[in-house]
Amino acid sequence: MNIILISNKSACARKITLTSLHFTLMISAVLIIVLVLALSLNFLALRHADKINDPLLKTLLVSPQEERHQKKQVQLHNNLNVMAAELGKMQAQLLRLDALGARLAESSGIDPQDFLFSELPGQGGPHSDYHAESMSFSELNEDLHEFSHLLDEREKSLGTLDIVLRDDRLSKSVLPSEMPVDTDWYSSGYGYRIDPFSGKRAFHRGVDFAAKTGTPIKAAAGGVVVYSDHHAEYGNMIEIDHGDDLVSRYAHASKRLVSLGQVVMQGQKIAEVGSTGRSTGPHLHFEIWHKDKPQNPSLFLKRPG
Repeated sequence: MNIILISNKSACARKITLTSLHFTLMISAVLIIVLVLALSLNFLALRHADKINDPLLKTLLVSPQEERHQKKQVQLHNNLNVMAAELGKMQAQLLRLDALGARLAESSGIDPQDFLFSELPGQGGPHSDYHAESMSFSELNEDLHEFSHLLDEREKSLGTLDIVLRDDRLSKSVLPSEMPVDTDWYSSGYGYRIDPFSGKRAFHRGVDFAAKTGTPIKAAAGGVVVYSDHHAEYGNMIEIDHGDDLVSRYAHASKRLVSLGQVVMQGQKIAEVGSTGRSTGPHLHFEIWHKDKPQNPSLFLKRPG
């Protein structure tokens, strides 16, 4: 290849002849320059990579090893978040179990201080390196899931026990067992007796408690008032339904203090002793009925002493 150079200062033209060797040397020089520039830019980029704020450039400059390390860090962070959520759930379950355990201990008559629900149980033993191994992350995660499952099962079991104990307490509170008046003797018992009006042998369907007029009459058990009115023979009378076809009756009262449909608690004052209806003097006539049949109140009432 010939290159002719023409100059205004010189009348003669110059001719340069380029051979294939010249082209090879030029291309090699250009490649070397490009390579040196690329290496220099790469060195500068790696040296100042921490100062680059462009996410795209940072992504391009991350090495495969660093990328794997970052992925592991992200995965570890996500796993820790899952374990932290699981731990928070178990802590809430433990708080509920502590409260439930204290309530069950109180219901069963056990002193809650004997269990110290708010404190960790004592543990100990001699130091031993026999088969001592550090737990792996997967083993710890598996143990957490298993412990959470055990907590769920314990909570269900204790909840069932709590329901049983509450039902037992409820059944006792609706059993007409409390004395309706503050006295420890009957003026007339349950069964056959000589009727004070007719003088004939007749069946007495309840018990009589002699007391002064105005003496408080209390509900023998909790329930719903199903009758509160004046009766021709019973006088001022109140009936309380305790459930399971069990009803208590309070008669001859001087004053009624509860109304139809009212819910009353065991021991609540519902009336005052009087002598209304078919009565010879101030007293409380008390009856207990089960499935429309009179029962002996002595079998239910807990008499003082």
